[in-house]
Amino acid sequence: MLHPDRLFAPDRTRRALARRLYESAKDLPIVSPHGHVDPRLFADPQAAFGSPADLFIFPDHYVTRMLYSQGVPLESLGIAPADGGSVERDPRAIWRLFCTNFHLFRATPSGLWLRHELSQVFGIDDTPSAANADRLYDEIAEKLARPEFSPRALFARFNIEVLATTDAATDTLEHHRAIRASGWGGRVLPTFRPDGLVNLDTPGWRKNLEALSAVSGVEVTDYASFLRALEARRAFFKAMGATATDHAALTPVTAELSPQEANTIFQRALRGQADAADAARFTAHMLMEMARMSIEDGLVMQLHPGSFRNHNRLLFERFGPDRGADIPIQTEYTHSLRPLLNKYGNDPRLTLIIFTLDESTYARELAPLAGHYPALKLGPPWWFHDSWNGMQRYFDQVMETAGLYNTAGFNDDTRAFCSIPARHDLWRRACADWLAGLVARHIVDVDEAHEMMIELAVGLARRAYKL
Repeated sequence: MLHPDRLFAPDRTRRALARRLYESAKDLPIVSPHGHVDPRLFADPQAAFGSPADLFIFPDHYVTRMLYSQGVPLESLGIAPADGGSVERDPRAIWRLFCTNFHLFRATPSGLWLRHELSQVFGIDDTPSAANADRLYDEIAEKLARPEFSPRALFARFNIEVLATTDAATDTLEHHRAIRASGWGGRVLPTFRPDGLVNLDTPGWRKNLEALSAVSGVEVTDYASFLRALEARRAFFKAMGATATDHAALTPVTAELSPQEANTIFQRALRGQADAADAARFTAHMLMEMARMSIEDGLVMQLHPGSFRNHNRLLFERFGPDRGADIPIQTEYTHSLRPLLNKYGNDPRLTLIIFTLDESTYARELAPLAGHYPALKLGPPWWFHDSWNGMQRYFDQVMETAGLYNTAGFNDDTRAFCSIPARHDLWRRACADWLAGLVARHIVDVDEAHEMMIELAVGLARRAYKL
């Protein structure tokens, strides 16, 4: 099911070069500086993944969105509607439905990841189908019951050097504390994500604010106390090992408000009177504040704008967020980031890593910006673009202008733990193929390509995220 030369160019010379470069990096440890794996998997030494459906289907919205696009109801995949309607609860039935529709993932990155997981993690080289669904279910379930397939055991087997989770600013980090207290050697770090607080239009914003007051010990009554509470939480996250923050915004617009203007908007929000314009201005201002705080406390700042969240209103109302209905929008960076970069972009204490869903900005805006401002680095091809073709477009449009060392390496950005090695393997193969092309064209020599391969696999991410 997995060809050893998959993703390499058909040209024999280039393929041979790619194979050599890949071999030099394929067994390097995995550095996973940004993702969404649930830390409770590692908090309990006895934790297990559950059924094959729990492992492959439930946490992976790449899987569920493809099935939904072909008319498979989410209820039949075990996803319960908010109104308490009927839902399929038999994991074997859910698995059968997945296997019956496995052909839908042909030629997609999800298909490559799933095949890699089945083959390399579970030793299964059969393509899932309706005919073999029950046999594959039994084989995977039997292995998941073994100690060597526990989350902690697979963490070691996958050779994960560090794994960062993404955690709400109000999270108590109890699972991270349990990991520390257990004495286990795996390095799992939290990441500070304040979106539910700095984006005033977040559903449940007022409840989030109350939670912030409770966990920070700062009674939040105005903008000034709001900043103090956020700074206290950042300090707590850093004490728990965090090296980065994470920020989502519809657009990358940044703008600085006076403390008085910011407090006026904040007070309107407290009264439930803030409108969409208030929310947009406040988010733009808070991105400036987050950059200022990063300079002061040293946390790396990640910004990933450009996703229209929960585009499918019916799906959101029935099942809630994160169901595969987030759709990219066109974004602009040159003007939008100028206030932030003019104030903080020349400060070497700031590391700002930008991700985009709008590939048209790679060569036009982001690569030139990253190739100039010391504080700015480009994240890898992300979300809809962490595919072989997406990676090739990234290399083609970014590297000549930004330069390799103004990029941040790779992150897997996944909730599906067992897909982590598959995603990193795809990246390393794509890197090897790209570098082999540079060598074949005599743009770099073989020794330079080997050094670049190590950087792309682990070095860039270690330095960018201070790991």
